[in-house]
Amino acid sequence: MSRFLSNATNRIDAKGRVSVPASFRSVLSERGIQELYCLQDFVYPAISVGGPDLLDRYERQIASVDPFSPDANRMSLLVHGGGVFMRLDAEGRLMVTDFIRDFTGISSEVTFVGRSDHFQLWQPQAFHAAQAAAREGRLSSRPV
Repeated sequence: MSRFLSNATNRIDAKGRVSVPASFRSVLSERGIQELYCLQDFVYPAISVGGPDLLDRYERQIASVDPFSPDANRMSLLVHGGGVFMRLDAEGRLMVTDFIRDFTGISSEVTFVGRSDHFQLWQPQAFHAAQAAAREGRLSSRPV
């Protein structure tokens, strides 16, 4: 099964577009994903990007609780209020919209980060800091 793996940083062009890495476009193509569901991450200053199945997964979680509960309401605010659909252009570029820029702090470059069944858009320095913190957390939790 194809997965989104690794990371790559690409520059945003003068028209506000960024090329999605070829390996990520290949996974999108293999999975037949035409429309991208983009969601503000729940923890990190990153945008999670996947196919409609990513939205389906979150909606199944929302549907599993009482629709009138505060939990369902909060989840919907995050999943629906923090999500948009987007498409790649014919050259495999994604428009870096205010929705993306405002949440992530991305300005001139985007780091694409594989997360197995989806990928994320990060401001490069924020990604490197989060990855270093994750690595440090793993190292500090190792038994001596």
